[in-house]
Amino acid sequence: MDASLRNKLEQISERFEELSEMLCAPEINADKSKFLAFSREHAELRPVAHAFASYGELERAIAEARELLADPDMRELAEADLPALRDRAVALEKELQTELLPKDPNDSKNVILEIRAGTGGEEAALFAADLWRMYTRFAEREGWLVEPMSMSEAQAGGLKEITGLFKGKNVYAKLKFESGVHRVQRVPSTESQGRIHTSAATVAIMPEAEEIDVQILESDLRMDTMRASGSGGQHVNTTDSKVRITHIPTGIAVESQQEKSQTKNREIAMRLLRARMLDAEIQKYQAERSAVRKSQVGSGDRSEKVRTYNYPQDRVTDHRISMTRHNIESFMNGDIEDVIRSLRAYDEAERLAEWQQPE
Repeated sequence: MDASLRNKLEQISERFEELSEMLCAPEINADKSKFLAFSREHAELRPVAHAFASYGELERAIAEARELLADPDMRELAEADLPALRDRAVALEKELQTELLPKDPNDSKNVILEIRAGTGGEEAALFAADLWRMYTRFAEREGWLVEPMSMSEAQAGGLKEITGLFKGKNVYAKLKFESGVHRVQRVPSTESQGRIHTSAATVAIMPEAEEIDVQILESDLRMDTMRASGSGGQHVNTTDSKVRITHIPTGIAVESQQEKSQTKNREIAMRLLRARMLDAEIQKYQAERSAVRKSQVGSGDRSEKVRTYNYPQDRVTDHRISMTRHNIESFMNGDIEDVIRSLRAYDEAERLAEWQQPE
Protein backbone atom coordinates (compact mmCIF):
# COMPACT_ATOMS: atom_id res chain seq x y z
CA MET A 1 0.00 0.00 0.00
CA ASP A 2 1.18 3.49 -0.87
CA ALA A 3 2.65 5.33 2.14
CA SER A 4 0.45 8.41 1.70
CA LEU A 5 -2.68 6.26 1.51
CA ARG A 6 -1.65 4.34 4.62
CA ASN A 7 -0.98 7.60 6.46
CA LYS A 8 -4.48 8.91 5.62
CA LEU A 9 -6.08 5.67 6.73
CA GLU A 10 -4.15 5.63 10.01
CA GLN A 11 -5.29 9.18 10.74
CA ILE A 12 -8.91 8.19 10.05
CA SER A 13 -8.62 5.13 12.30
CA GLU A 14 -7.16 7.23 15.10
CA ARG A 15 -9.96 9.77 14.77
CA PHE A 16 -12.55 6.98 14.76
CA GLU A 17 -11.16 5.55 18.01
CA GLU A 18 -11.03 9.02 19.51
CA LEU A 19 -14.67 9.63 18.62
CA SER A 20 -15.66 6.22 20.03
CA GLU A 21 -14.23 7.25 23.40
CA MET A 22 -15.72 10.76 23.25
CA LEU A 23 -19.22 9.44 22.56
CA CYS A 24 -19.04 7.50 25.81
CA ALA A 25 -18.09 10.59 27.84
CA PRO A 26 -20.92 11.98 30.07
CA GLU A 27 -20.16 15.60 29.15
CA ILE A 28 -20.58 14.87 25.43
CA ASN A 29 -23.80 12.95 26.01
CA ALA A 30 -25.14 15.92 27.94
CA ASP A 31 -24.52 18.27 24.99
CA LYS A 32 -27.06 17.28 22.33
CA SER A 33 -25.53 19.29 19.46
CA LYS A 34 -22.00 17.96 20.10
CA PHE A 35 -23.27 14.41 20.51
CA LEU A 36 -25.15 14.55 17.19
CA ALA A 37 -22.19 16.09 15.34
CA PHE A 38 -19.73 13.53 16.71
CA SER A 39 -22.20 10.69 16.04
CA ARG A 40 -22.49 11.72 12.38
CA GLU A 41 -18.72 11.92 11.97
CA HIS A 42 -18.31 8.57 13.74
CA ALA A 43 -20.84 6.95 11.39
CA GLU A 44 -19.11 8.43 8.32
CA LEU A 45 -15.69 7.12 9.40
CA ARG A 46 -16.88 3.67 10.51
CA PRO A 47 -16.79 1.91 7.08
CA VAL A 48 -13.26 3.14 6.38
CA ALA A 49 -11.96 2.34 9.87
CA HIS A 50 -13.45 -1.17 9.81
CA ALA A 51 -12.17 -1.86 6.28
CA PHE A 52 -8.67 -0.67 7.26
CA ALA A 53 -8.77 -2.95 10.32
CA SER A 54 -9.68 -5.86 8.02
CA TYR A 55 -6.82 -4.88 5.72
CA GLY A 56 -4.43 -5.02 8.71
CA GLU A 57 -5.65 -8.53 9.53
CA LEU A 58 -5.02 -9.57 5.92
CA GLU A 59 -1.50 -8.13 6.02
CA ARG A 60 -0.76 -10.15 9.14
CA ALA A 61 -2.19 -13.31 7.54
CA ILE A 62 -0.01 -12.78 4.44
CA ALA A 63 3.07 -12.24 6.61
CA GLU A 64 2.37 -15.46 8.54
CA ALA A 65 1.84 -17.41 5.29
CA ARG A 66 5.17 -16.12 3.94
CA GLU A 67 6.92 -17.29 7.11
CA LEU A 68 5.41 -20.75 6.64
CA LEU A 69 7.02 -20.99 3.19
CA ALA A 70 10.30 -21.71 4.98
CA ASP A 71 8.73 -24.70 6.74
CA PRO A 72 8.85 -27.80 4.46
CA ASP A 73 5.84 -29.31 6.23
CA MET A 74 3.69 -26.16 5.80
CA ARG A 75 5.01 -24.82 2.50
CA GLU A 76 2.33 -26.43 0.32
CA LEU A 77 -0.48 -25.09 2.51
CA ALA A 78 1.03 -21.59 2.54
CA GLU A 79 1.44 -21.57 -1.25
CA ALA A 80 -2.21 -22.51 -1.61
CA ASP A 81 -3.39 -19.74 0.74
CA LEU A 82 -1.22 -16.85 -0.45
CA PRO A 83 -2.87 -16.07 -3.84
CA ALA A 84 -6.36 -15.75 -2.31
CA LEU A 85 -5.05 -13.60 0.54
CA ARG A 86 -3.24 -11.29 -1.89
CA ASP A 87 -6.32 -10.99 -4.12
CA ARG A 88 -8.44 -10.03 -1.10
CA ALA A 89 -5.85 -7.46 -0.05
CA VAL A 90 -5.79 -5.87 -3.54
CA ALA A 91 -9.61 -5.71 -3.63
CA LEU A 92 -9.78 -4.23 -0.14
CA GLU A 93 -7.13 -1.63 -0.96
CA LYS A 94 -9.16 -0.53 -3.98
CA GLU A 95 -12.28 -0.35 -1.80
CA LEU A 96 -10.41 1.83 0.71
CA GLN A 97 -9.21 4.16 -2.05
CA THR A 98 -12.79 4.50 -3.27
CA GLU A 99 -14.04 5.24 0.25
CA LEU A 100 -11.53 8.10 0.48
CA LEU A 101 -12.76 9.80 -2.68
CA PRO A 102 -14.52 13.11 -1.95
CA LYS A 103 -18.26 12.53 -1.64
CA ASP A 104 -20.68 14.60 -3.69
CA PRO A 105 -22.56 16.62 -1.03
CA ASN A 106 -25.71 16.48 -3.18
CA ASP A 107 -25.84 12.68 -3.53
CA SER A 108 -28.35 12.22 -0.72
CA LYS A 109 -30.68 14.96 -1.96
CA ASN A 110 -34.03 14.57 -3.64
CA VAL A 111 -34.22 15.48 -7.32
CA ILE A 112 -36.26 17.85 -9.43
CA LEU A 113 -36.45 16.10 -12.79
CA GLU A 114 -37.40 18.07 -15.87
CA ILE A 115 -38.09 16.68 -19.34
CA ARG A 116 -38.63 18.91 -22.39
CA ALA A 117 -39.58 17.72 -25.86
CA GLY A 118 -36.99 18.77 -28.41
CA THR A 119 -36.73 18.38 -32.17
CA GLY A 120 -39.31 16.10 -33.71
CA GLY A 121 -42.66 17.75 -33.08
CA GLU A 122 -45.43 15.43 -31.92
CA GLU A 123 -43.12 12.40 -31.89
CA ALA A 124 -40.69 14.25 -29.58
CA ALA A 125 -43.57 15.01 -27.21
CA LEU A 126 -44.57 11.33 -27.19
CA PHE A 127 -40.95 10.39 -26.45
CA ALA A 128 -40.86 12.90 -23.58
CA ALA A 129 -43.92 11.16 -22.13
CA ASP A 130 -42.19 7.79 -22.56
CA LEU A 131 -39.13 9.06 -20.68
CA TRP A 132 -41.30 10.38 -17.85
CA ARG A 133 -42.94 6.95 -17.60
CA MET A 134 -39.53 5.28 -17.62
CA TYR A 135 -38.24 7.38 -14.72
CA THR A 136 -41.43 7.02 -12.68
CA ARG A 137 -41.33 3.24 -13.17
CA PHE A 138 -37.68 3.25 -12.03
CA ALA A 139 -38.72 5.32 -9.01
CA GLU A 140 -41.34 2.68 -8.15
CA ARG A 141 -38.64 0.00 -8.24
CA GLU A 142 -36.48 2.11 -5.90
CA GLY A 143 -39.33 2.87 -3.52
CA TRP A 144 -39.19 6.61 -4.20
CA LEU A 145 -42.11 9.02 -4.18
CA VAL A 146 -42.87 11.16 -7.25
CA GLU A 147 -44.71 14.47 -7.06
CA PRO A 148 -45.52 16.17 -10.40
CA MET A 149 -44.81 19.92 -10.15
CA SER A 150 -45.74 21.26 -13.58
CA MET A 151 -46.89 19.82 -16.88
CA SER A 152 -47.62 21.02 -20.40
CA GLU A 153 -49.46 18.45 -22.48
CA ALA A 154 -49.25 17.98 -26.24
CA GLN A 155 -51.60 16.23 -28.63
CA ALA A 156 -51.93 12.45 -28.83
CA GLY A 157 -50.90 11.96 -25.21
CA GLY A 158 -47.46 13.51 -25.46
CA LEU A 159 -45.78 16.05 -23.19
CA LYS A 160 -44.22 19.33 -24.27
CA GLU A 161 -42.55 19.45 -20.86
CA ILE A 162 -42.96 18.04 -17.37
CA THR A 163 -41.27 18.68 -14.04
CA GLY A 164 -41.50 16.49 -10.95
CA LEU A 165 -39.96 15.99 -7.53
CA PHE A 166 -38.43 12.56 -6.89
CA LYS A 167 -38.08 11.87 -3.17
CA GLY A 168 -36.20 9.01 -1.56
CA LYS A 169 -32.81 7.65 -0.59
CA ASN A 170 -29.80 8.81 -2.66
CA VAL A 171 -31.98 9.93 -5.57
CA TYR A 172 -29.47 12.43 -6.95
CA ALA A 173 -26.62 9.89 -6.66
CA LYS A 174 -28.51 7.52 -8.96
CA LEU A 175 -30.04 9.98 -11.42
CA LYS A 176 -27.42 12.71 -11.80
CA PHE A 177 -25.89 11.24 -14.96
CA GLU A 178 -29.27 11.24 -16.75
CA SER A 179 -28.97 14.92 -17.69
CA GLY A 180 -28.59 15.69 -21.38
CA VAL A 181 -30.18 15.01 -24.75
CA HIS A 182 -31.94 11.65 -25.16
CA ARG A 183 -32.55 10.67 -28.79
CA VAL A 184 -35.10 8.19 -30.13
CA GLN A 185 -35.16 6.44 -33.50
CA ARG A 186 -38.43 4.74 -34.40
CA VAL A 187 -41.36 4.67 -36.84
CA PRO A 188 -44.08 7.05 -35.57
CA SER A 189 -47.63 5.72 -35.44
CA THR A 190 -48.60 8.49 -37.88
CA GLU A 191 -45.99 7.41 -40.45
CA SER A 192 -47.79 5.59 -43.27
CA GLN A 193 -44.68 4.58 -45.24
CA GLY A 194 -42.78 3.03 -42.34
CA ARG A 195 -39.93 5.52 -42.34
CA ILE A 196 -37.77 5.83 -39.23
CA HIS A 197 -37.81 9.27 -37.62
CA THR A 198 -35.29 10.69 -35.19
CA SER A 199 -36.59 12.84 -32.32
CA ALA A 200 -35.13 14.12 -29.08
CA ALA A 201 -35.95 15.25 -25.57
CA THR A 202 -33.81 17.01 -22.99
CA VAL A 203 -33.58 15.72 -19.43
CA ALA A 204 -32.41 17.95 -16.57
CA ILE A 205 -31.60 16.46 -13.17
CA MET A 206 -31.40 19.08 -10.43
CA PRO A 207 -30.81 18.37 -6.72
CA GLU A 208 -33.58 19.82 -4.59
CA ALA A 209 -32.03 22.81 -2.84
CA GLU A 210 -32.82 23.88 0.70
CA GLU A 211 -32.83 27.52 1.70
CA ILE A 212 -29.41 27.03 3.33
CA ASP A 213 -27.98 25.73 0.03
CA VAL A 214 -28.79 28.84 -2.00
CA GLN A 215 -29.07 32.39 -0.74
CA ILE A 216 -31.89 34.31 -2.43
CA LEU A 217 -32.72 37.87 -1.46
CA GLU A 218 -36.35 38.93 -1.79
CA SER A 219 -35.12 42.21 -3.26
CA ASP A 220 -33.56 40.22 -6.16
CA LEU A 221 -36.90 38.67 -7.14
CA ARG A 222 -39.61 39.83 -9.49
CA MET A 223 -42.91 37.98 -9.24
CA ASP A 224 -45.54 38.17 -11.97
CA THR A 225 -49.00 36.62 -11.75
CA MET A 226 -51.27 35.82 -14.65
CA ARG A 227 -54.23 33.68 -15.62
CA ALA A 228 -53.29 30.02 -15.92
CA SER A 229 -53.87 28.38 -19.28
CA GLY A 230 -55.68 25.09 -19.59
CA SER A 231 -56.87 22.54 -22.12
CA GLY A 232 -60.54 23.49 -21.75
CA GLY A 233 -63.52 22.57 -19.59
CA GLN A 234 -62.71 21.84 -15.97
CA HIS A 235 -58.97 22.35 -16.61
CA VAL A 236 -59.33 26.09 -17.23
CA ASN A 237 -58.15 28.08 -14.22
CA THR A 238 -60.12 31.33 -14.11
CA THR A 239 -58.05 32.98 -11.35
CA ASP A 240 -54.75 34.80 -11.69
CA SER A 241 -52.92 31.93 -9.97
CA LYS A 242 -50.07 31.29 -12.42
CA VAL A 243 -46.83 32.56 -10.93
CA ARG A 244 -43.60 33.48 -12.67
CA ILE A 245 -40.58 34.37 -10.56
CA THR A 246 -37.45 35.92 -12.06
CA HIS A 247 -34.14 36.09 -10.22
CA ILE A 248 -32.93 39.45 -11.53
CA PRO A 249 -29.12 39.05 -10.99
CA THR A 250 -28.93 35.76 -12.93
CA GLY A 251 -31.94 36.11 -15.21
CA ILE A 252 -33.19 32.67 -14.17
CA ALA A 253 -36.98 32.53 -14.50
CA VAL A 254 -39.38 29.83 -13.33
CA GLU A 255 -43.14 29.51 -13.33
CA SER A 256 -45.87 27.31 -11.91
CA GLN A 257 -49.56 26.94 -12.66
CA GLN A 258 -50.00 23.41 -11.31
CA GLU A 259 -52.13 24.47 -8.34
CA LYS A 260 -55.23 26.66 -8.13
CA SER A 261 -53.71 28.54 -5.21
CA GLN A 262 -51.34 31.39 -6.02
CA THR A 263 -49.56 30.79 -2.70
CA LYS A 264 -48.93 27.11 -3.51
CA ASN A 265 -47.72 27.99 -7.00
CA ARG A 266 -45.30 30.49 -5.50
CA GLU A 267 -43.93 27.77 -3.18
CA ILE A 268 -43.45 25.43 -6.15
CA ALA A 269 -41.80 28.19 -8.19
CA MET A 270 -39.40 29.01 -5.34
CA ARG A 271 -38.42 25.34 -5.05
CA LEU A 272 -37.74 25.29 -8.79
CA LEU A 273 -35.74 28.52 -8.58
CA ARG A 274 -33.53 27.25 -5.77
CA ALA A 275 -32.94 23.99 -7.68
CA ARG A 276 -32.03 25.84 -10.89
CA MET A 277 -29.61 28.14 -9.08
CA LEU A 278 -27.89 25.22 -7.33
CA ASP A 279 -27.81 23.32 -10.63
CA ALA A 280 -26.16 26.32 -12.33
CA GLU A 281 -23.40 26.23 -9.70
CA ILE A 282 -22.94 22.48 -10.22
CA GLN A 283 -22.71 22.84 -14.01
CA LYS A 284 -20.14 25.62 -13.63
CA TYR A 285 -18.04 23.38 -11.37
CA GLN A 286 -18.37 20.44 -13.77
CA ALA A 287 -17.29 22.59 -16.72
CA GLU A 288 -14.19 23.72 -14.82
CA ARG A 289 -13.48 20.12 -13.75
CA SER A 290 -13.90 18.74 -17.28
CA ALA A 291 -11.29 21.18 -18.57
CA VAL A 292 -8.61 19.33 -16.63
CA ARG A 293 -9.92 15.79 -17.19
CA LYS A 294 -9.25 13.71 -20.28
CA SER A 295 -12.58 11.87 -20.12
CA GLN A 296 -15.65 11.85 -17.92
CA VAL A 297 -19.26 10.77 -17.65
CA GLY A 298 -20.79 13.82 -19.25
CA SER A 299 -19.94 17.44 -18.79
CA GLY A 300 -23.32 18.38 -17.34
CA ASP A 301 -24.01 20.31 -20.54
CA ARG A 302 -27.71 20.01 -21.35
CA SER A 303 -26.92 19.98 -25.08
CA GLU A 304 -24.77 16.85 -24.82
CA LYS A 305 -26.20 13.77 -26.53
CA VAL A 306 -26.08 11.09 -23.86
CA ARG A 307 -28.24 8.19 -25.07
CA THR A 308 -29.98 6.81 -28.15
CA TYR A 309 -33.08 4.61 -28.03
CA ASN A 310 -33.23 2.65 -31.30
CA TYR A 311 -36.55 0.80 -31.56
CA PRO A 312 -36.04 -0.96 -34.93
CA GLN A 313 -32.82 -2.53 -33.63
CA ASP A 314 -34.22 -3.05 -30.11
CA ARG A 315 -31.24 -1.42 -28.43
CA VAL A 316 -30.32 1.44 -26.10
CA THR A 317 -26.84 2.95 -26.39
CA ASP A 318 -25.22 5.22 -23.83
CA HIS A 319 -22.65 7.18 -25.79
CA ARG A 320 -20.55 8.31 -22.81
CA ILE A 321 -19.49 4.80 -21.80
CA SER A 322 -20.12 3.05 -25.16
CA MET A 323 -22.59 0.71 -23.49
CA THR A 324 -25.33 -0.97 -25.52
CA ARG A 325 -28.10 -3.17 -24.16
CA HIS A 326 -31.11 -4.75 -25.80
CA ASN A 327 -34.73 -5.33 -24.77
CA ILE A 328 -35.78 -1.70 -25.12
CA GLU A 329 -39.30 -2.47 -23.84
CA SER A 330 -37.90 -3.54 -20.48
CA PHE A 331 -35.65 -0.47 -20.37
CA MET A 332 -38.57 1.89 -21.02
CA ASN A 333 -40.45 0.15 -18.20
CA GLY A 334 -37.84 1.36 -15.73
CA ASP A 335 -35.28 -1.46 -15.89
CA ILE A 336 -32.36 0.99 -16.13
CA GLU A 337 -30.35 0.03 -13.03
CA ASP A 338 -27.53 -1.67 -14.98
CA VAL A 339 -26.82 1.44 -17.07
CA ILE A 340 -26.99 3.71 -14.02
CA ARG A 341 -24.63 1.39 -12.15
CA SER A 342 -22.18 1.39 -15.07
CA LEU A 343 -22.25 5.19 -15.31
CA ARG A 344 -21.52 5.52 -11.59
CA ALA A 345 -18.72 2.95 -11.78
CA TYR A 346 -17.14 4.76 -14.74
CA ASP A 347 -17.23 8.08 -12.92
CA GLU A 348 -15.78 6.48 -9.81
CA ALA A 349 -12.92 4.95 -11.80
CA GLU A 350 -12.18 8.30 -13.46
CA ARG A 351 -12.14 10.15 -10.16
CA LEU A 352 -9.94 7.46 -8.61
CA ALA A 353 -7.45 7.75 -11.48
CA GLU A 354 -7.47 11.53 -11.08
CA TRP A 355 -6.97 11.22 -7.30
CA GLN A 356 -4.03 8.84 -7.77
CA GLN A 357 -2.15 11.16 -10.14
CA PRO A 358 0.91 12.73 -8.50
CA GLU A 359 0.64 16.44 -7.87
